[in-house]
Amino acid sequence: MNKSLYPPHPYMLLFISILSISISSILIKSSETPTSVAGMYRLFITVILMLPFVPWKSLRNLKMSKKDWSVVLLAGLFLGLHFLFWMESLVHTSVASSMVILSLQPLFVMVGSYFIFKERANMVTILCMVTALAGSVIIAWGDIGVSREALIGDGLSLLGTIAVSAYMLAGQKVSHKIDANVYSVIVFFLAGSVLLIYSLFNHISLTGYNTSDWMYFLLLAIIPTIFGQLLINLLLKSLGATTLSVGIIGEPVLAIILAFVFLGEIISLFQFIGGMMTVLGMGVYFWAKSLRYTTSNVSEYRT
Repeated sequence: MNKSLYPPHPYMLLFISILSISISSILIKSSETPTSVAGMYRLFITVILMLPFVPWKSLRNLKMSKKDWSVVLLAGLFLGLHFLFWMESLVHTSVASSMVILSLQPLFVMVGSYFIFKERANMVTILCMVTALAGSVIIAWGDIGVSREALIGDGLSLLGTIAVSAYMLAGQKVSHKIDANVYSVIVFFLAGSVLLIYSLFNHISLTGYNTSDWMYFLLLAIIPTIFGQLLINLLLKSLGATTLSVGIIGEPVLAIILAFVFLGEIISLFQFIGGMMTVLGMGVYFWAKSLRYTTSNVSEYRT
């Protein structure tokens, strides 16, 4: 089959998604609205914005079993728990502490991929991942809190990391059977419903917020959710959960760069050294992956 144009390289889309997601912690820290409410409106607004672009007719041709639909339901539950735990962790601990725990996501996903999809990681992949993770630890070393409040936040961040790892694995499980936009709308709605139930159960007000708060909800929906999480869902089929999770390790580095550019924050020695290690580990990993992707793509387009 002859094709004149190559498809867009997925790693450029991955960079855009990670850059967008890295902005979320800054947005969350800048608002005092309840995290469950912010997460709920973030997801529900995203669903509303996406509805005109969802190919609902494709549902008729889906070959999904009850087991597959149960995986989608679990994905929505895990995503809701991730937002609940991780956003709340930022109330109790620093962005650096929360982010370094979130960077453990590739390890959880790699282990899950081994048992669920029988994917084996080679030594180069493991070394690159360890290097990138070590860089993340160094970045946050001087900022990790040791108070009881910080430990609560770190624990919540760990629970959120486990939840998002399960969400990524569930998404990969059904990514070949359902359109990514349809899948995203369903899981975003389910996740928002989880946060709605939590808010109602804890008697958290859903109304009475200022215009600035609603602008904050809208920004969370557009930047880290549509340009971040939605792109992640779109890339699950082609890149897989492990590769996407490795990209998450780059969040602290991007957050530091954004803080330097827009907030004028000074980059410390720990942040510089850790950032270089993270970039090195991720760079080698994605370089090797990119070569394999390009080679297979070229061979496909020449047939």
